[in-house]
Amino acid sequence: MINPLRKIFVLAFIVASCTPAVTQHKSKKKGKVENPQPAWLSAKPQTDVYFVGIGQSQKDGTNNYVQEAKKGALEDLVSEIKVNVSSTSVLTQIDENKAFHDKYEQIIQTTAADEIEEFEMADSWEDDKNYWVYYRLSKQRYREIKEQQKRDAVTLALDFFTKAKQSETEKSTIQALGFYYQGFRSVEKYLAEPITLTFQGKEIILTNEIYANMQKLLDNIQLIATPSQLTLNRRVAQGSQSVLVAATEKTTHQALADLPLRANFDKGSGDVFPDYKTDDKGTAKILLTKIGSRDLEQTLGVSVNLLAFAGANPSEIFALVSSKMTVPKATIILQVQRPQVYISSMEKNFGVAKSNLQVTNKIKNFLANSGFEFTDQKDKAELWLDVNTDSEKGAVSGSIYITYVTSVIRVSTAKENKEIYATTLDRIKGYSLDFERASQEAYSKSLDVLEKEKMPELLNAILQ
Repeated sequence: MINPLRKIFVLAFIVASCTPAVTQHKSKKKGKVENPQPAWLSAKPQTDVYFVGIGQSQKDGTNNYVQEAKKGALEDLVSEIKVNVSSTSVLTQIDENKAFHDKYEQIIQTTAADEIEEFEMADSWEDDKNYWVYYRLSKQRYREIKEQQKRDAVTLALDFFTKAKQSETEKSTIQALGFYYQGFRSVEKYLAEPITLTFQGKEIILTNEIYANMQKLLDNIQLIATPSQLTLNRRVAQGSQSVLVAATEKTTHQALADLPLRANFDKGSGDVFPDYKTDDKGTAKILLTKIGSRDLEQTLGVSVNLLAFAGANPSEIFALVSSKMTVPKATIILQVQRPQVYISSMEKNFGVAKSNLQVTNKIKNFLANSGFEFTDQKDKAELWLDVNTDSEKGAVSGSIYITYVTSVIRVSTAKENKEIYATTLDRIKGYSLDFERASQEAYSKSLDVLEKEKMPELLNAILQ
């Protein structure tokens, strides 16, 4: 018969011996399901309750992969929020093709990523090389937030619209345009949908009315340039002539003070001061300081600058919509005369005159391509180009001969002999097997220096 105490001891020993094996078995079994991939990683969840965004980033050891994944998830979430363009919205009124709608939607979605609220991280998952994050946003809550934002925006826009109408009544066109812009800015995120309300007993679509009234005011503005055509020298754009642009209302002929204008070349190129505001007489003096193009006929346009109503940083949406508006414009035709250049030159090789005027011809071709003409009569010229070049023998080292070329180039006014530009290409070195060929190489190097360094500064100097 087995002692009872011994029996208990034996059973305890057996249990103790088996326990590690059981624990180890459970650990192995657990290891098989230690880091399972979530279902949302295989297929993006489709739900009527949430907008969903999935973001992923690689762990390359140098990046903030968590932030990159979160940014991607938010962008993915925002991409689910679509802009539906109503057939009665202002977008439909001003655009006949889908490209404009697409651009507007792109801007809205880009800004939405910075403004979206109350999204949450539903889950995340990672392995050794990648990190994923799952964002979601309640569709119902999103609609509630957006409706409240829209109500606030409409209230503000209506206030500006009312002030704009009052300014129109008071014949204050510029102030009215400013108020209309402020109203537009308040509701620019809702241009795709009709904002219908009652104003002074009449039902209106607010965004459409703002746009239409701005265009109506612009249509009543007239810009007149005096003179409308100028004859200018290619070299001296301003000269003794100037252009005044006057802004008036077509119906009342009232001068418009403080109207922002913008000037730019429609054809050709040059330096023109871009931004103006009309004075108390409704005029602005246009400052043209340089003609950059060699075209004989060029045009300068001066138009109402709508973006100026938006201050220093107009929104992308206003810039997009204002580009579709018809703005008043004055055009100035520029008849450009090409300056006449008289050339005197002496190019030598070791003190002996050369028949091939390499440096002179290089400069002459450059000026011709830049819109200059040439004359053999100094009294008919505006500019006098003088070139003096010579080569000198240097040392001989073994079979290598060294030669130096020095060029002195001057440009002056032909009548007053007032120097405009002067430069020296001092002792440009050439190497070869004899002095003659070394001189040719030094001349070639001189032409390279001319093209890359000297001729651009020469042109800039004589066009001032």
